[in-house]
Amino acid sequence: MSELAPLQPVDYLVIGHVAEDITPNGVQLGGTVSYSALTARALGMRVGIVTSSAKDAPLRALDGIQIFNIPAEHSTTFENVRTETGRRQTLHHQAALLSFNHIPQHWRNSPIVHLAPIAQELEASISEKFPSSLLGITPQGWMRKWNENGQVAACAWENNEQILGQAGAVVMSVEDVNRDLELVEEMAHHTRVLCLTEGEAGAVLYWNGDRRRFRPTVMKEVDATGAGDIFAAAFFVRYHKTRDPWEATRFATQLAARSVMRVGLNGIPTSQEVEECLMEVLL
Repeated sequence: MSELAPLQPVDYLVIGHVAEDITPNGVQLGGTVSYSALTARALGMRVGIVTSSAKDAPLRALDGIQIFNIPAEHSTTFENVRTETGRRQTLHHQAALLSFNHIPQHWRNSPIVHLAPIAQELEASISEKFPSSLLGITPQGWMRKWNENGQVAACAWENNEQILGQAGAVVMSVEDVNRDLELVEEMAHHTRVLCLTEGEAGAVLYWNGDRRRFRPTVMKEVDATGAGDIFAAAFFVRYHKTRDPWEATRFATQLAARSVMRVGLNGIPTSQEVEECLMEVLL
């Protein structure tokens, strides 16, 4: 759906750039927005996306999800190369920056609003604009910088206390903070709920001065791409429904673990997996 189509109210609004990922198998749709939107829909949410992309962006996987798109010459485009020392990431293009004014009026009070930057595309002040929503934040894109050649590196998250203070819940990965757990502890003091994902080790929840680890069921990993984004959407949806961060973390950990058994967007949860994770009881 383009920005010219009539838009209906949504339960889950996600704001940020969709990504075009350059892979050995060609250009594929990626980014937190794509994975989180599809996960929220799989969980029964009416989903809306505010993004910016080029007219030839491969958005077919998002068919059925309402998209308000700010046209750009190029979509935000990443290339990831595995090396002996870790992942080398290059940003080839960045789409248009997004502001609160781009958000359709009747989406501004959506029950869940997920700020999902991937390339510094959202202004910090946008976090102040959703007082009646559960504001979920995945700050990965505020913790990246790149040089004139597009080589991506970690950077300090500017204005993080302002944004953390507005958030209802924050989800970030241990890679986002270069495994600096002291920094995570500091951030946890400035926000209501913070969840740190640690890949196959699971997740750690910081809430109300407490800290608790959640370990996933061991699955055969085929592709972990997007697992953290699936986790985030599952966490925000479950937390909104139950108001229980412990239960939301348990559910999201188990659902994200199942996603790694399939490649790319095929890892989006199935209805059977959702039911399995809802019914699972910790012994």
